[in-house]
Amino acid sequence: MKKITLLFMTVLAMAGCNSSPAEKEKENVGNDFNYIVDQFADLQILRYQVPGFENLSLQQKQLIYHLSQAAQMGRDILFDQNNRYNLAIRRTLETVYLYYSGSREDEQFKALETYLKRIWFSNGIHHHYAEDKIIPTFSSDYFTACVKALDPSNLPLREGQTVEQFLAEIVPVIFDPAVMPKRTVQSGDRDIISASANNYYGEGVTRQEVEAFYANMKKPNDQTPISYGLNSRLVKENGQLKEKVWKVGGLYTQAIEQIARELKKAVPFAENTRQKEIIERLIEYYETGDLKTFDVYSILWVEDTESEVDFINGFIETYGDPLGLKASWESTVNFINKEATKRTKIISDNAQWFEDRSPIDERFRKKEVKGVSAKVITVTMIGGDCYPATPIGINLPNADWIRRDHGSKSVTIENITEAYDRASQQGGSIGQEFIWSDAERELNKKYGFLTGNLHTDLHECLGHGSGQLLPGVETDALKAYSSTLEETRADLFGLYYIADDKLVELGLLPDTEAYKAEYYNFMMNGLMTQLVRIEKGKDIEEAHMRNRQLIAKWVYEKGQADKVVELREKDGKTYVAVNDYRKLRDLFGELLYEVQRIKSEGDLEAGKQLVENYAIKVDPTLHAEVLQRYALLNLAPYRGFVNPVMTQVKDDAGTVTDITMDYTESYADQMLRYSRDYSYLPTYND
Repeated sequence: MKKITLLFMTVLAMAGCNSSPAEKEKENVGNDFNYIVDQFADLQILRYQVPGFENLSLQQKQLIYHLSQAAQMGRDILFDQNNRYNLAIRRTLETVYLYYSGSREDEQFKALETYLKRIWFSNGIHHHYAEDKIIPTFSSDYFTACVKALDPSNLPLREGQTVEQFLAEIVPVIFDPAVMPKRTVQSGDRDIISASANNYYGEGVTRQEVEAFYANMKKPNDQTPISYGLNSRLVKENGQLKEKVWKVGGLYTQAIEQIARELKKAVPFAENTRQKEIIERLIEYYETGDLKTFDVYSILWVEDTESEVDFINGFIETYGDPLGLKASWESTVNFINKEATKRTKIISDNAQWFEDRSPIDERFRKKEVKGVSAKVITVTMIGGDCYPATPIGINLPNADWIRRDHGSKSVTIENITEAYDRASQQGGSIGQEFIWSDAERELNKKYGFLTGNLHTDLHECLGHGSGQLLPGVETDALKAYSSTLEETRADLFGLYYIADDKLVELGLLPDTEAYKAEYYNFMMNGLMTQLVRIEKGKDIEEAHMRNRQLIAKWVYEKGQADKVVELREKDGKTYVAVNDYRKLRDLFGELLYEVQRIKSEGDLEAGKQLVENYAIKVDPTLHAEVLQRYALLNLAPYRGFVNPVMTQVKDDAGTVTDITMDYTESYADQMLRYSRDYSYLPTYND
């Protein structure tokens, strides 16, 4: 079961909750920096700064440089994992974009350009968040004419395939709404494996076959189980199921060889012996595909709390697989923000206090919380499933037994939250439109940035690592509902404790009123404002959005008799109003009690009912109103980032003397450069 969360900025990004400079850790971030790069469709592209990079040693900079190169090498892997036609479609569109000889002011070409930008952002033809297929607003006839005008040698044709045959294959995938309509299907009447358009399973593989295949691999009463299926595609060959492992010499070898090559270049610059061993074990895992080696690497990684530079690189998150088995490729590179880490150190140092007082059944509490390390980091490069849409908090490793025996490592990425906050100041917000009154606006202005980061800290540092499974409960017992319920559990832990007086006592909050900013923001987002991310008539599919609505709708319903939270109308518009913050906290605690019970006991039926009753369906009337009000603001509900450009500075002898950062690259230029310089896979990876 996955434990990491990819929390995207919710109200901070969408409502623009601003606080005074004195309430933030700014660390050399200039007011004249332009955070907004581009905006199109429902997306806004931002850039982030890397304060403190110039103060690192040359050894640390070189380590970061090579880890950052490795962070880009697997880009094509994610495209192919998301859909088997993604690379063909991306490469075709890029070729049209580069060599189109007609008017670039033509509305059809502009629509094609926007479609390409959306595919870059989503790492494929399905929306990065809603996971519905992105339907072009240019015509299939226009696309066909553009392709036929190209030199066939520049097109990603299969061996022996004509342009006409290529178009016959690819046009329905792009334009027909009924063909591969959703990347990941998590519920419904159809088989969720065959209904999903992702590329984690081969043609004809069914959910029943997948579950049986991996169930047969499991060893009874195994206390240290490997993550079966994590790094492979499961296919049928001659009627038999077979894993195609992602490794050197296996599937995706062309890209994985490049990742391993760059990791080897990083080894000489490791800060210490432990970090050197971590990188070497990761290389070994890539070379062998052995998941036991991955566990060894994960243990070494989680126990390294001394290195200032850190990174993630590999097949980590299982959100893209409806069964939560197969992992997408991702990478981040970062270094510690020492001043801000004082905050997370206080939290992790008090982990046992929080665990002992958690509002859950005593059977589910950990008697001894082990190895909870937490820090605030400055990210220097993001790649794969962390790019362009970026996490603000990470908690790893995912294996329950490693967390139990060796602990976990949590981070909050503060230069990303800083960029979100600054971009909201530069580009406007929806706070004025959707916040109920001036009292809540003042709460956001005074405390929003602080409590948003603190909730992320609690979610990552403690929430995911809290609680325990009862003996004999399988880690994947909640199946397709596991991701939503795990994020729900971690969010509830953070929500419950952010209102505790202990946080004021520890100096993490200035007073006992601050938590109300996060409570209001969470309820407004869960009940209303996150709906701007859903197309009219659609259900909620993404795990984090499901989690937030589940919590908000459950506590709203359970508190209706006491009017704890209300949906009020003013001037013909609906707003969220919180009337009793203390009772709201009690409700968060009640729901945490039940969700922890569901996880600890592996109660699939109760988990299913909770998710399907509260997390998926949207009130169509409220949804239509939210979309209508939001459309008038000319804002983008989703945000992502371009990376800085790192360059090695060399002297006349070819010796590296420095690594520099440049923040001026445009979105299109970066995407085209990545496609040119980091594109290693063949178009079709059957």
